Amino acid sequence: MTDPRTDDDLMLAFAGGAPDAFEVLYERYRKPLYRYLYHAVGDKAAADDLYQDVWSRIIDARARFRRGNGFKRWAFRIAHNRLVDHWRALDRQPGMDADRLDGLPGDEKAAPEAVLARNQQADELRQALMQLPPAQREAFLLQQEAGLSLADIAARESVGRETVKSRLRYAVGKLRGILAPDPEAAGK
Repeated sequence: MTDPRTDDDLMLAFAGGAPDAFEVLYERYRKPLYRYLYHAVGDKAAADDLYQDVWSRIIDARARFRRGNGFKRWAFRIAHNRLVDHWRALDRQPGMDADRLDGLPGDEKAAPEAVLARNQQADELRQALMQLPPAQREAFLLQQEAGLSLADIAARESVGRETVKSRLRYAVGKLRGILAPDPEAAGK
């Protein structure tokens, strides 16, 4: 049964000393946060480290959370800031290396052909994402992986809602062109 409390209510309950509230939040956001980090760095080991660090920072910052901040926006801001720290430490721009994608957890019960096809599609998408300008890639990942709304992305990126819509439109168009170069397949 799902907990009816809002994310903000859960975070405030956790800040007030209710560890069960954290468990619910963790369950709600573990996959989207991990996917966001993994797609941003493209390395399982780095994503694992960043993921643990982000949750530690969320726990450490729980007393500073305020109702109305929006837990999702707040948590992904922490994740983004941690990514920025990571990239600065590496002294490079974010990037994904397809050679380092081995070991990504998959569904071991699925047919090998289906797993192979899914992995190939995921690799193609990761490579296509890396061809996008950083602002477009970030907007796309925040919407598709993190599930943020246009308004949340705009607030998080400190840009207008129309700018976010434009970035998403260009990102989707470029991805279609990269992944389906045939104009008919791209929906043109």
